[in-house]
Amino acid sequence: MFLDKVKIHIKSGAGGNGKVAWRREKFVPYGGPAGGDGGNGGNVYLEATNNLNTLLDFKYKSIFKAEDGENGRSKNQYGKSGKDLVIQVPCGTVVRDAETGKAIADLVNPGQRAIVASGGRGGRGNTRFLSSVRKAPQFCEPGEPCVERELELELKLIADVGIIGLPNAGKSTLISVISSAKPKIADYPFTTLAPNLGVVKKPDGDAVVVADIPGLIEGASEGSGLGHEFLRHVERTRLLLHLVDISGETDADPLVPYRLIQEELKRYSQKLAEKPQLLVLSKLDTVDESQLNEIRQIFAAAGQKSVYEISSVTRKGVDTLVQAMLDRLDTLPKEEMVIDVVPDDKAFDHDDSAYKIIRHKKSFSVVGGRVERLVAVTDMRNKAAVHRLLNILKSMGVYKALKEAGVKEGQTVSIAGIEFEHFSDDPPEDSELEDGEA
Repeated sequence: MFLDKVKIHIKSGAGGNGKVAWRREKFVPYGGPAGGDGGNGGNVYLEATNNLNTLLDFKYKSIFKAEDGENGRSKNQYGKSGKDLVIQVPCGTVVRDAETGKAIADLVNPGQRAIVASGGRGGRGNTRFLSSVRKAPQFCEPGEPCVERELELELKLIADVGIIGLPNAGKSTLISVISSAKPKIADYPFTTLAPNLGVVKKPDGDAVVVADIPGLIEGASEGSGLGHEFLRHVERTRLLLHLVDISGETDADPLVPYRLIQEELKRYSQKLAEKPQLLVLSKLDTVDESQLNEIRQIFAAAGQKSVYEISSVTRKGVDTLVQAMLDRLDTLPKEEMVIDVVPDDKAFDHDDSAYKIIRHKKSFSVVGGRVERLVAVTDMRNKAAVHRLLNILKSMGVYKALKEAGVKEGQTVSIAGIEFEHFSDDPPEDSELEDGEA
């Protein structure tokens, strides 16, 4: 099975929380703060590799998460940072943000990486808040949250040559003859439902990758038949072999299927229609010499004087075609298809300061990532730590938002399972706290 388009859900590691701790050693009075920082969360990377040629693995596993950073510890010990997660994808994978549809990475070369979700920074322990006026800081800092998002992966085959033509034109048979590829071959249309890749060895030892592209029908540029599933894979090829069945099984006039394919290429992309092509008349073994001469005249009258005639069954003309293909490739530059990649700011967006006020019958709740994390790392038994928390909430606009929501003095406000009584008086600044509380 071939899979060339999938969605995955990724999540970087969250930063570990800082620690509130104290140095407690014999003969060391007033040891001071000793809380370590939390570890950083792991990043999520996508990395191109030649060991894969399909996105099929993502059908069975589509959710990925990097490790969280560990919380800080006492004795100024830092928490361990989470391990990065590297997700391998086939070369030729275009990465898009599922929400916006914009391309954020184009992974072409083996080993090429893109960071798609950065880990959260670890929170600072209370040692970090020591100052000349704050000898015993009673608080720490929570770690940054993770980055969580959905990505769309799209595989665009990187092949030098694409074999195109109507269904049952003989594409699979040809690629099986000129390479070691073993595609499914049968005498009915749409036998090939996914691209087959074959390698043709050049005399100098270099390899040329040939792709047998699934059959195209009228209206494919609008999505009919295999539609864009076909046309997407042609974009990165340098040369096209356009096979036309001359057996008369598809159409009595061989120009009809030829023109149909050309028109669909043009409708999909003018650049695609202008790609260099070699016109190949296939199934030569099904016509006699007089019929062949008539077909030659038809194409010559249409301006196609340079054509190649082959029979993949008898191999007649195949070696000549392969040599012409290799010679033509030598004259064509190895251009990479340019994908319009935009800067990926979302990979580094750890801002979860947004919150909302929920009104209940007799109380209120504040819900939001940062406010809840701040409450979670605050020692509610310590007056200085609570005052600092309230000052931060005030600077975030929580007090004002509660007032606008209609909270009255003395009413209960719940944050992260902790209940507070609301008072209109502002919390004291750090400088107003008594010595030893800050």
